[in-house]
Amino acid sequence: MDVEEALKFTDHLALTTTGKHLDSLQKAILRGAWDNQKYKEIAQQHNRSEKYVKEVGFKLWKLMSVALGEEQVSKANFRAKLENLQVSNVSLVGNGCIHIRNISADTFYSPKVSQPESLQEETFKEQTRNTKPKVCQDLGDAPEPNLFYNRTSELTTLENWILGRTRLITILGLSGIGKTALTLQLISQIQHEFDYIIWRSLRNSPPLASLQTDLIKFLSQQQETNPPNPPLSRGGEEIQPLSPRRGEEIQPLSPPLSNGGLGGVINYLRSHRCLIVLDDIQTIFSSQQLAGNYQPGYENYGAFFKQITESSHNSCLILLSWEKPREIAALEGENRPCKSLQLNGLGAEAQEIFTEKGLAEPEKWPELIDLYRGNPLWLNIVATFIQDLFGGSVSEFLSYDTLFLGDLESLLHQHFDRLTASEQQAIAWLANTPEPADISKIPENLQLSPPELLKVMQSLGRRSLVETVKQNGRSHFTIGQVIREYITNKTRNKN
Repeated sequence: MDVEEALKFTDHLALTTTGKHLDSLQKAILRGAWDNQKYKEIAQQHNRSEKYVKEVGFKLWKLMSVALGEEQVSKANFRAKLENLQVSNVSLVGNGCIHIRNISADTFYSPKVSQPESLQEETFKEQTRNTKPKVCQDLGDAPEPNLFYNRTSELTTLENWILGRTRLITILGLSGIGKTALTLQLISQIQHEFDYIIWRSLRNSPPLASLQTDLIKFLSQQQETNPPNPPLSRGGEEIQPLSPRRGEEIQPLSPPLSNGGLGGVINYLRSHRCLIVLDDIQTIFSSQQLAGNYQPGYENYGAFFKQITESSHNSCLILLSWEKPREIAALEGENRPCKSLQLNGLGAEAQEIFTEKGLAEPEKWPELIDLYRGNPLWLNIVATFIQDLFGGSVSEFLSYDTLFLGDLESLLHQHFDRLTASEQQAIAWLANTPEPADISKIPENLQLSPPELLKVMQSLGRRSLVETVKQNGRSHFTIGQVIREYITNKTRNKN
């Protein structure tokens, strides 16, 4: 076996295990490991930080260890493992799940195999008669993952919640903060905790009945142990389901349940351990109302989230949203099966973005990260701007008094377009207050009563637009520099 054959096999292994091909950096790490290169050399050749390459490598070896059933695959033993390995021929059969039979590496790659197809099929059936089916997934609505930046703390928190049988998790944050990338990374780490995984986006605001029908259709198809069943797909391209937890056999789901609606979904979630991800939750909320208020006709989503939390089952629903559903605040708690994670910006990990963009003056990077609150999308936009107009010079960019927004303005407009008139008043007040504001001291020009202002500040917090800081034992409120600049520009343009 040479390195190209090794890459071909490993890519196929990754595809059948995660539904994704290896990316360019993963292939570079495998080539480097094959040639006994150090991580530092691989990082230098591909303009990445050594730390980041090591993190990608660690996850890659972990994936291979699980997929191959080996105790530990590592950079040091990767080549030896593959050269000595009795590899597996992977086929998609039956209900969209993977079955595997063992053959030698030579046979896997040899063009000389000439068994009649009928004999191959019979041999396959014999060798896979007792093979356990793998976990099934449908990531039809999941976006293609971007580069993932280190979120160790957040991943650990989410994984602990899931292992602790949390039934509903809400991940909140502004657009571009990394909710989707974090959730995709989480799935790759906890996939073996679930029997079925499904990702759906609510970007087109589907009624709850349509969503439930879609979920039940996917889950009910898995009970058919005999084909034909169409393979799962992402955008028309066939994907391979995930692997089972080692030592567990996944049986078909129980027969279709006659009751539909909320109870129908819950009953399927009780039959097996399922993970459902609902993205773009904010689209079912009304604009020009306080955060988390549903559009007319979508109020039953609140009852759905409540029932998912309060019913007895071992499945999990993850919501990704710009703002928190109003029911969640009453349902969540440290010892309750409903929890929320407010996703903040990156810290030093964001420097990886500037390395990829080829920016100069690393000593200036922390200031840039702070100004743009570590938002990965915002930092990618501004890094491209600095490279295009200033030749990568961060200090030259920072010498300007005005904070660059550019394409950020259209992104922020989507958030501000949702605000009530009262919220717009309050956030304009904060924009004109250099220091964190004490809301017990309401200025005369802010025509809001104390109870109204408290409601408004809570809503702005739930939209991730306002930050809370402690000063002298009291809560004060402020906004980030990007938000401040956006509001200033908006006011200037009106005048």
